[in-house]
Amino acid sequence: MKNTYEDFKAEILAMTKIDLNSYKEQQMKRRIDSLIKKNEIKGYPEYVTELKKKGDIFDEFINYITINVSEFYRNPDQWKLMDEQFLPDLIKRFGKNLKVWSAACSTGDEPYSLVMAFSKHIPMNQIKILATDLDKTVIGKAKVGLYDAKSISGVPADFKKKYFTPVGPSFQISDEIKKRVTFKEHNLLKDKYDSNYDFIICRNVLIYFTEEAKAEVFRKFSESLKPGGLLFIGSTEQIMKYKDIGLQRENSFYYRKVE
Repeated sequence: MKNTYEDFKAEILAMTKIDLNSYKEQQMKRRIDSLIKKNEIKGYPEYVTELKKKGDIFDEFINYITINVSEFYRNPDQWKLMDEQFLPDLIKRFGKNLKVWSAACSTGDEPYSLVMAFSKHIPMNQIKILATDLDKTVIGKAKVGLYDAKSISGVPADFKKKYFTPVGPSFQISDEIKKRVTFKEHNLLKDKYDSNYDFIICRNVLIYFTEEAKAEVFRKFSESLKPGGLLFIGSTEQIMKYKDIGLQRENSFYYRKVE
């Protein structure tokens, strides 16, 4: 194996189905190089060998290259808008058995936030959220549901009291919330997307993708939505040619599939 980053990317694609060409190169290469240095490994070929041999090295790599910065009710103004405007509208359009997908869900903060937000409008036993991420390590953390004080600082006080139990310096989310979320591994760049979603949330992840990869993911999200369905994106993102992929802009972070 040649000792170049291009060869390394090809090895990773073959091994994991993660296409590093779809990520901003300078930023991703810097992250990987720092990880190689941290593990005191000589170069890319030796690192690939270690990734294939050692599960802990492999898990560390996946966790490190997938950007997992998340928190409950991130950008609270947008969640307030969801509560007051968009959730009532979705229920009016499609009823209470909504098909909802939290894509690139990281450690579970957003799908669990969705359950709490929906619980103000829908009986808890009717709430079903699919939450996906390509990193099985963060999915494992999400299933445990243990968070620090900073992560849950944006949770409304009544929900915090009702659904979180202090465990030492951390907080455990209740099983009542956990039961409403199904976690699965999914690669936004490679795997098939399901269809007929009423609501998709994917926030502050695509900023790490190239413009081409970003456009492709947004196109697939649009195809996955029902006419009238809603896409909620992050404050750091925007869809440049949303009309070309069948979306209309409701506000800066919400886009509706054209009916």
